[in-house]
Amino acid sequence: MDGRSMRLLLFSLASVFLLGASESPQEEAAEALITENVLRAHVRFLASDLLEGRAPATRGDALSEAYIASQFEALGLKPAGSEGYRQPFELLGVLGHPDVLTFSAQGRTLSLNVPTEAIASSGNAAEQTRLLGAEVVFVGYGIQAPEFSWDDFKGMDVHGKVLLVMNNDPSDDPALFAGKTRLYYGRWTYKMEMGQRLGAAGVIVIHSNASAGYPWQVVQTSWSGEQFFLPSPDLGPPLRSWATEDACRRLVALGGKDLDVLRRAAEERSFRPVPLGVTLSTDFKSTVRHTHTANVLGVLPGSDPLRAQEWVVYTAHHDHLGMKANAQPGEDAIYNGAVDDAGGVSQLLAVARAFASLPHRPARSVLFAAVGAEEKGLLGSEYLVAHAPVPVGQLALDINMDGFKIFGATRDVAVLGLGKTSLDKTLAALAHAQGRTLVADPFPEQGSFYRSDQFSFARAGVPGIHYFSGVEVVGKPAGWGREQHDAWVATHYHQPSDELSPDWNLAGAVQDARLYFALGYAVAQAKGLPTWVKGDEFEAAGKAIRSAVVH
Repeated sequence: MDGRSMRLLLFSLASVFLLGASESPQEEAAEALITENVLRAHVRFLASDLLEGRAPATRGDALSEAYIASQFEALGLKPAGSEGYRQPFELLGVLGHPDVLTFSAQGRTLSLNVPTEAIASSGNAAEQTRLLGAEVVFVGYGIQAPEFSWDDFKGMDVHGKVLLVMNNDPSDDPALFAGKTRLYYGRWTYKMEMGQRLGAAGVIVIHSNASAGYPWQVVQTSWSGEQFFLPSPDLGPPLRSWATEDACRRLVALGGKDLDVLRRAAEERSFRPVPLGVTLSTDFKSTVRHTHTANVLGVLPGSDPLRAQEWVVYTAHHDHLGMKANAQPGEDAIYNGAVDDAGGVSQLLAVARAFASLPHRPARSVLFAAVGAEEKGLLGSEYLVAHAPVPVGQLALDINMDGFKIFGATRDVAVLGLGKTSLDKTLAALAHAQGRTLVADPFPEQGSFYRSDQFSFARAGVPGIHYFSGVEVVGKPAGWGREQHDAWVATHYHQPSDELSPDWNLAGAVQDARLYFALGYAVAQAKGLPTWVKGDEFEAAGKAIRSAVVH
């Protein structure tokens, strides 16, 4: 059997699963438009110094929106925003000015300097954050999970207290919290949400490279500048903070405790919160402003009168971290965000071009959404889901593109959340047609499924998927791809050095973008809609939104 025949057979297998996917010469021609030069050209502009790092509500942010909107218009996509291609939304910007966190116990004090040893910001958009002698309590992982019979709080009233909490979730037992695979319980955002829900005065997350999945410098770059929120009466605890592992050792030692002993105890269901005999005092002002950014939305209307009401969604975030405050003379102060996420936006634009080139539109509509303020907490995608152009139950699927791979073609496709949706068989067949196989997230301990925009859709019940080239790089020895990934994260992730480089090999990024196109087209043509698998954490939400849709 020749290569084309095999490809047609595999697409037929995919069509059996999705009840409607098939390949044609027009699809092959559309895929061929996705090339390295196309991806590199978009990144060259979006990650240029001209855009000054694309921080939300800045000139660079507006330039990125204008560029993407002009590309959508050139492709003939229809505007899907509330203001043409733009979907503006309000942000609360909060720039804190803390210097130090001071801890006291029995006449002794410990001062942690910001940002070298700790990070602190207002969690509720207050112009002044003042804690005077707030009791600090170690709460282990800070998790309440009835389905695992796990409660780290055991009924303790933590209202007005400061929670010292471990990052990640328990991982020793495969039957608990998915073992080494981090669930949402392990995300720092969950810890902050728990603090707000229980009325805590503050939350301090203990940082370590292993528990966070990135070095302390990433916390510094992500949290030192202006923080953003969607306006809400319930934003978070008054103080949101991180501290280095070494600083936390000294903090608990101030109260006569040992951090390692506390953490070992927190691995058991029987753990109870531990008052440390330590209090926290801090007093700092914040600059608070109301501002705006926008999602950029373009839609290719579907051709089927009924199925066109259902939209396949592609997302990538156009924002990044902006510019470094107080940069030294001659220092590179711009967080260009070339891989993260000018790379993802370049793939989104390339896939949009492929769809726009089709002589016959697919049955379902296809929405291309370049969302804003992802780096500040998935805010753009959260807003989009809450204000979707169609009822959320009519969103068929979100295919998210966050970062792309720069080390070459791979033999594997890493799927975040493999096994969560009904799309695995279809995606496996499409990947096999590229000579690749599906693998689970090679870095499950990082909880990446919950760290990007597909999570906003998943929380609302919309099947969301995020995948990219794995670590088995063609022509390289085993382990090489993982080593390159780890080195890139340690050196360039959320750093000014994430810049376009002539050394990039974008063959894997092209593979991925073509696979994004193929999967989206298959879903856009299918008779049925993707679903969450039985028992998945998002299954109930998915059923609820689908049942609410009446054609």
